[in-house]
Amino acid sequence: MNAIRIAIHGAAGRMGQRLVALAAEDASLEVAAALESANHPKLGSDAGTLAGVGELGMPISNTLDVPVDVLIDFSLPEAVDGLLDTCLAKKVPVVLATTGLSAQQQARVRSVAEGIPVLWAPSMSLAVNLGFKLVGMAAEALKDKDADVEILERHHRFKEDAPSGTALKFGQVVADAMGQTHQQHGRQGRPGKRPHDEIGYHAIRVGDNPGEHTIVFAMLGEMLELTVRASSRDCYAHGALAAAKFLAGKPLGLYGMDDVLGL
Repeated sequence: MNAIRIAIHGAAGRMGQRLVALAAEDASLEVAAALESANHPKLGSDAGTLAGVGELGMPISNTLDVPVDVLIDFSLPEAVDGLLDTCLAKKVPVVLATTGLSAQQQARVRSVAEGIPVLWAPSMSLAVNLGFKLVGMAAEALKDKDADVEILERHHRFKEDAPSGTALKFGQVVADAMGQTHQQHGRQGRPGKRPHDEIGYHAIRVGDNPGEHTIVFAMLGEMLELTVRASSRDCYAHGALAAAKFLAGKPLGLYGMDDVLGL
């Protein structure tokens, strides 16, 4: 069986480098293109050398000019629009892992999925995506049991969006089951009695924390907490590579990590 040819968009970033390194160790994958923005200072650098795995003969480029089976995007929201245009024009399936997309960009992703296969998820972590399922089960069971819901998330100091896309997805899963209509981002002063129609979000930014989410379901006299904790960024890279393997050869449409996990 031929190796799946992948392109990595954002290859010079922290996640991109780990994708290059881990893909280079996987005999079922071939890194066929390493992409960055047109003004990136690392253009022309060897992707393997930058990732710390030795020279791969793969210079970082700003153009996709070789055939690939699937592209993985770990970049920035401002780079996504042009990337989607490129993938649609070249009919390249895309694993979209960039977070912090605007409502307009999210609508664009759904539109593009009518022309190419797109796998889009707020987190590439396999544990997080299983967590979505478990949180949904808990929310369904507690929807009429007088439960308050709060979501706490921790990430590294360099993360630019808050709360995380993953935290917001957890909130969406809960609200779909329990019907909350208000998002409360932190609290201060004298906000008064906590209403049942809100989900509280609390974003913590510390050190090099690769990601941690705790969903709290609290009743009077008892509490349930579900926590998903990453110990390294490699979990996101492994999940993205699993998503790429899943997506290669699939018909057009919008997919998620629940499809990868068979949920």
